[in-house]
Order: sequence, then C-alpha cells, then structure tokens
Amino acid sequence: MGTQADTSIDYRDWVGRSETMTDTVDPFRIKALAATLGTDIGSARQGAAWVPPLWAWLSFLPVVPMSAVGPDGHPARGGFLPPIALERRMWAGGRLSFQAPFQLGDTLERTSTILSVDPKESRAGPLVLLTVGHEIKRAGEVCITEEQDIVYVAIPETFKPPPAKQVPEGDWTDTVPIDPVLLFRFSALTFNGHRIHYDRPYAMEREKYPGLVVHGPLQALLLFEAGRRRQRDRALAGFEFRAMRPLFDFHQVTLTGLQTEKHSIDLYTANGEGAIGMKACLTFRS
Repeated sequence: MGTQADTSIDYRDWVGRSETMTDTVDPFRIKALAATLGTDIGSARQGAAWVPPLWAWLSFLPVVPMSAVGPDGHPARGGFLPPIALERRMWAGGRLSFQAPFQLGDTLERTSTILSVDPKESRAGPLVLLTVGHEIKRAGEVCITEEQDIVYVAIPETFKPPPAKQVPEGDWTDTVPIDPVLLFRFSALTFNGHRIHYDRPYAMEREKYPGLVVHGPLQALLLFEAGRRRQRDRALAGFEFRAMRPLFDFHQVTLTGLQTEKHSIDLYTANGEGAIGMKACLTFRS
C-alpha cells in the first residue's frame, strides 16, 4: 500500500505519442450490449442498422495475452500508456463530440494521442491525471472525437469515499437493478479484466472497497441510454461525464434526468441514499 509516484519518469516524454487501430462494428457485440442494458439500438431518426455513437466503446478493446496482464487484471503497465506506478487506475471522465453516424459492419479507424500527463498532490496523496484523445473515422470521415481522463492513485489502507453530494430533484428517475451478473457480463463484453468488478475478495481485501465496483463506463452508458430513449427524435451532438463517488453492487442505483437547457439534459447516477455517483450531460443538435 502507499505506492508513491515514480519521480524518475519524465511524463512529458509520453505527451504526443499516438497509435492507430482499426476494428469492425461487430453485430454480436452490439446485440449483447443491448441485451445487457435492456435496451435497443433503433431510433425514430436512424434505423436499427445505425449504432448509438457511445457504443463505439465496444470497439478497439485492449486485447492482450494472459502473460501481459497485470495483478489488477488490467494490461500490465507500459506500452502506449506510460508505466505509472500508482496502483489504482480509474476512468474518471470524458468528453465526446458526435459528428457522423456509423452502422453495423462498418470498419472504423481510431487514432489515439496522449494529450497530457499531470502528476499532482491531493489530500489523499499523490495522483497522476492522464488524458487521451481519440478520433474515430469511418471511410475517412470523422464520426467521434473524444477525450478520456484516467486517474492513477495509491490504494489506501481503508476505504474513504469522497464527500457525498446529493442528486438534485429531476424531471424523471429510473431505478436500475445492479448485481454481480450485470457487472460480470459488462466486464466480459468490454474485455475489461479489472478485478474490482467481479472478484469480490480482491476488491475488498486488496483494493479495500466495500464490495464490487460498478464500472464508470457502465454508469455512463446507462445515463446515455436513459437520456437518448426519451429524445429519440433528436440528433445527438455530444456527451460528457465525470465520476464523483464509487457505486457498488449492493447499492440501489438510480438514474435521474433534468433538462436545464433546451438542447441538453443533465444526468446523474446515485446510490440508495441519493449520493451522486456520476454526473453527465447529453446534448442535442438544434
């Protein structure tokens, strides 16, 4: 415990590094995600062959052999991303802009670039904030631009969640049943080996969580879908989200939506006590 940031590494050497990958929008993965989320991919504006843009997260998955998997279940440190020593990795947030649609069976190309690597000191100790930019193209046309924030911190001796912020009163609220089967299916579907989502002894004994952790991307997708299905006749412009507090498999998770602007909806996940887990905003074209 108490791993320190490696001050011998000049993270500036990683800024600007890029890699390009290609993948196919796989019908099985899309069908499996729809079944996992209990939703569908159709809309009044776009037929069922068009895929909701956030579902591009099912492509470009980090496929590595078992020999290249780290003790936390993630790919071992190093490679495209810098070898940051702090043990806990979290997808902390992101910002996406949707420019053009894509369909089932399309070939997509993603160019990823490390935009920044910032070591910081917090009240809880050292952390490193890494931001990666992605540009996804279909037949040379940009479909999505994205910035993804990843936070690295040390594993604490005991679990101390951030201060709770209460979810505001919304226009609507849904309740989502969270259980280990849902978390396992989402981990398998996104090829996410991080053990905090399915290995209870590891999550509680090694990483000091009180239970299995609900994935940040799963929360983001649940919010995105809740907002999208209420505005199916509108074209999507963008989506941004920020993780604020962990949610666990024993929580009764709610999704709340509040339309504060004509062309946007504020979205929140929360636990059974109303503490916000993730805050997001879905925007539409005028």
